Amino acid sequence: MPNTRHITEFAGLPVAEFTSWESIRDDFDTAMRWARNRGEPHAELPPSHEPLFRALADPGSFAWRLRTVPPPYHFTTRGKGRPFETLSEYLDRFVELVPPQRVRALVVGHTPDEKGEMDAALVAGELRERAPHWPELRSLFFGEILQAENEISWIDLSDLAPLVSAFPKLRRLVVRGGSGTLGLRLPEHRWLRELTVESGGLRPEVVRDVCASGLPGLRRLELWLGADEYGGGAAPEDLTPLLTGEAFPELEYLGLLNTEGVDSWIAPLARSAVLKRVRSLGLGLGDLTDEGGRAIVEHADAFAHLELLDLHHHFLSEEVRTEIGAALPGVRVNLSAPQTPEKWDGELHYYTAVSE
Repeated sequence: MPNTRHITEFAGLPVAEFTSWESIRDDFDTAMRWARNRGEPHAELPPSHEPLFRALADPGSFAWRLRTVPPPYHFTTRGKGRPFETLSEYLDRFVELVPPQRVRALVVGHTPDEKGEMDAALVAGELRERAPHWPELRSLFFGEILQAENEISWIDLSDLAPLVSAFPKLRRLVVRGGSGTLGLRLPEHRWLRELTVESGGLRPEVVRDVCASGLPGLRRLELWLGADEYGGGAAPEDLTPLLTGEAFPELEYLGLLNTEGVDSWIAPLARSAVLKRVRSLGLGLGDLTDEGGRAIVEHADAFAHLELLDLHHHFLSEEVRTEIGAALPGVRVNLSAPQTPEKWDGELHYYTAVSE
């Protein structure tokens, strides 16, 4: 599962976390209580902060993760005071200690309030307010939240278009979480080259907003459409500007990943103008079955020019996998991670890789 552990690299840079004081207090408090109660030191806590110090010594060579933790339970339930630092104070400390002109990539993780909930609009607003400090920012990951912190379909985001617009030189944008009130309609952003939206169920409105955005230089687009049950439900009609070739004239890679009912997308894609333009197509992490696999074989001429067709995480039989390989001899086809459907109530059930 892509959302089960923190990324270690982003935009070609190793990721360093700018540790919050609350996290340090939590680690030390846990370690001290462990030692007192068990008569031995904790094997892992507190962690070494040597990686942070190395990153501070060469800040332009790292992508910086911004992530906080809520105050420990016993601090909030017994009236023991405010958080060690607010989100605003945490970000001010980051601006002070990490030379802003050298920040090239930010990874915004879980930043919960005292109740353990993340206010995405507040976080985006705080970042937008400080955007002038980071004129060289080229890559932004908003919502790098792990499953243990919040299920992907529960990540309630906000309208991120104003935040993105505040970084006119941004080249790469990754967003995790497509439910709630996520907005991503960008009237114009001439420099954005890569856009990824990871979701267990991407609302059709967001899909339409993305396809209506003014992104003339976009090279890579990856949308995790997800499942209806978790807020998805986008249909080919929602991607009309993209499929007709009107949107994103420079597109080289299109990924419609983690898609429930991906079988039904094969024929529309084969007929689309955008397929003729791209060099790579991603349909992985979905519930592709033999029906969709045979549709690829049937429309092999439409896919034959691709350099890569990514179908990893699928429910294809060995027979159909062989047929696809034979029909597309010049295409690198990724057929890794085959899955087995689950059976209950006498029926077979297929699933996407990332849902709830």
